[in-house]
This record gives sequence, structure tokens and C-alpha cells, in this order.
Amino acid sequence: MRLAASALAGAMGLLILAGGSTALAQSDEDIRIAEQLRDRALEGSGAFEIVEELTTRFGPRPAGSASEQAAARWGAEMLTGMGFANVQVESFPLKLWERGETRVEIVSPFPQALVATALGGTVSTPPGGIEAEAVIFETYQDLLDQPEGSLTGKIVVVLQDTVPAQDGRGYGTSSPIRGQGPFEAAQRGAVGYVLRSLGTHDHRFAHTGATRVGEGQIPAFAISPPDADQLRRASRLTDAPIRMRLVSGAGFVADSHSQNVVAEVVGSEFPDQVIVIGGHLDSWDLGTGAIDDGAGIAITTAALKLIEDLPVQPRRTIRVVWWGSEEVSQPPPAQGLAGGRFYAERRAGELEMHVAASESDFGAGRIYSLALPAGAGDSDLRRAAMRVLTPLGILFDGAPATGGGPDTTPLVQGGVPPFRLNQDGMDYFDTHHTADDVLDRIDPGNLDQNVAAWAAFLWLLANSDVDFRALRPAQ
Repeated sequence: MRLAASALAGAMGLLILAGGSTALAQSDEDIRIAEQLRDRALEGSGAFEIVEELTTRFGPRPAGSASEQAAARWGAEMLTGMGFANVQVESFPLKLWERGETRVEIVSPFPQALVATALGGTVSTPPGGIEAEAVIFETYQDLLDQPEGSLTGKIVVVLQDTVPAQDGRGYGTSSPIRGQGPFEAAQRGAVGYVLRSLGTHDHRFAHTGATRVGEGQIPAFAISPPDADQLRRASRLTDAPIRMRLVSGAGFVADSHSQNVVAEVVGSEFPDQVIVIGGHLDSWDLGTGAIDDGAGIAITTAALKLIEDLPVQPRRTIRVVWWGSEEVSQPPPAQGLAGGRFYAERRAGELEMHVAASESDFGAGRIYSLALPAGAGDSDLRRAAMRVLTPLGILFDGAPATGGGPDTTPLVQGGVPPFRLNQDGMDYFDTHHTADDVLDRIDPGNLDQNVAAWAAFLWLLANSDVDFRALRPAQ
């Protein structure tokens, strides 16, 4: 096996450590090492090679699929070969969902097929599909304003667009349209649900993504933005009802398992104090999961490899996790984030020793800001970090980090402080959850900038004396 780590081998032998010792928090030596990690990453971090090999070997990696499981075994072998300690594959049970056949079409008065995809976790239609009158809403709020029973026997269509934003807040605002919308439509009597894809592009492909799973589900689909516009135009050209047909073969088909892949660099002084980083290994089935989230796995793994190659260890342990099953919903009571929940539950008694947690799960854009936990804005760690990160074009975000990424949510709920290295997501939702999520969408130079920021900041954090919990403002 060609290890992506080959690009990194021996690189850190260039570092010169004064006296070969690890100094106390935010010393000049720590800052110098962080700067050297940063500069080494910019010369070629090896991150692109990791995501290249992952997506080429395994393609799409739906949660619980054979490809996700094979990718986990490969990942464990690669991480072991890179020299990481305590490499483990930690499996947990999962219901395997498959998409099956998907068709959405206008039956009358202007018959035509639409580009569509089933929402993750949705149910199937009867074999012949569902045909019914469509009721078209410009906004999700328009749907919510309808009384119960007012849409009986209808197909609900919501055309609300997703607003582009650097921090992705437009997607956050529109996510309930996909996650909760089918249930809201069902409560009003609808038999099917269609939404404009939660994307920020105008190309003719559809975005998938999870919807809520459980009693009261109806078949649910996303159509491409141009097809959403087509439906709007069609409704304006006629007073006759728009009739649509929906066909879906989707459903949970088998008991299976997913897994988290875990590896670490053990701390030299405080091995029980753990910083958790990583990304998620699973992906949707339409593309190859390059930006979501092969890039995040590659960024955090390559950053930790640079630290692992140092002649000395960090004072605290840094643990990288390739989380499984971030994307697909599960039947109640589990729902989402199965890998993140499994990690946190398995280590429930250890979370007080988790110093901080953060995930790279926002594509492959450049990092533009650092957000720290509440109370840490005036810390020595922040000052040292910005001394090292500012040359990368990274600003300090004065707003406290409230989360560290989706898979860290159970950790944060358990009291673990989050930090964020925020990426530019202005075009992330152009390809997110689509067939266009492929390696060609990644700029290797942007990956190197990410690795530079992660490696430098992690070194400073692991060698600092900061206690984020103690810095929290009094409630």
C-alpha cells in the first residue's frame, strides 16, 4: 500500500529544538516550533494525497456500507504505518439505508422529468409511485402557516432558496426545510414532499441530506435549483393544477455496523489530558465525499502527522478520530451523529479529561478565523496563536466557539470545550451532498493552509497550561 504519509516522512528532522526540551506554556520555543510546523505544511502537507487515495480507493462511503467499512480498515492500517499510537477501530451497530430508484416528474399540464434525489433516511413510495396535485410554497414559513388537514392528499413543494454565506449560516437557516419539512407536510395531510435543494449553485444537480426518521414519514425528495425554478414558472403559466409523480425505492434494508477509527500522539507530561480532532469517514452516495468529509480527515490527520514527526512529544495527548455515520439519520431513538454519540458514550467517564474538541467538516476552503471557548479571548494561548496564524490570513473571532463541528456535538453537550478553525464556506454548498463532491473540487494549496493552521495551533494548545473550563465566565 502506498501510504499518503510518504510525503511527510522525515520532514520534521529539519526542526531545531533549543535543548531538545518541551517548555512551559506559550514559551518562545513553543511559538518557534509552531511557526516551523506552519511553514513545513505550506511546503506540502501530504493532506491532498490522503484524500486522493481515500476517494480513489473507496469512492462513496455511505454509513454502514461495505465501502465505509473497508475504508476504516485501510485507515487503521495507514495510521499505524504513519507511527500513531493506540490505533483502534471501534464498531457500533447501524441500520443500513439505501436510496434505490428515484424519479420525480410533472405529469400535467407540462409533462417532463425533473432532476431529483431522495432525502437520506426517507421511505419508499408504493411500486407505481405517488401521483397527486402539487401545492407550491415559496417559503417554508408559508407551509408552516397552513392548518392541519389543509393539504390532504397533496404533494408539498417548497421553493425557498439557500443564501450563500462565508460561515454557512444560510444553510443553517434552511436546514429545517429538509430535516423537519416532510413531517410538517405530513401533519397537514400531504402524501409526498419536494424541496428545492439546499445548495447555493444554479447547476442542474440535486443535493441529498438527512431528514428526520420515524413514525409519520412521507416520501421526500430534493430537486435541483433549475428544476425548482422550472416548477415555479410552470405554476405561473397555467391556472390548472400541477400534478406530479414521485417514485422512490429508498429505505432501511439491513442491519449493519459503522465504526470510528481512532489514533493518537500520546502526551509526554499529561497523557490523560486529551485534545480531540478529526473528521467523518462516511459520505453520501452521489459523489465520492471529497469535500464532505475526506478533506477534513486529511487535514487533521496530516496536521497530527507533522506533530508526530517531531523529535519530542506534545505535553498533552492529541487524538484524531475518523468518525463513522455522520451523514445518515437512524430510526428513533438514535437519529443522527451515531459515531459522535458512540465515541462520547464509550468515554463518558473520561470527558472531564478532554481538554478541547474540534472537527474539520466544512470542505476544503481556506481557514479565515480562529474561535476559542468563552473566556479564552484574553489568554496567552490566544496571543501566541495569533502571532503564528496571522501570516496565514487568519483573524481572531471574538465570538466564542459554541461548537466544534457536528461529530463533536455530544462531547460539547458533555462539557468538553470546543474551538473552531473556521473555513471559508462561500461556495461549499455549491457541491455539498451532490454528485459534484469529488476530488477535482479541492485546491491542494488550500488544504496545505488548513494543515498549517491546525498543526501550529494544536502544538500551542497541547503545550499550553490553558484550562478552558476554568476560563468560562460565571453564569
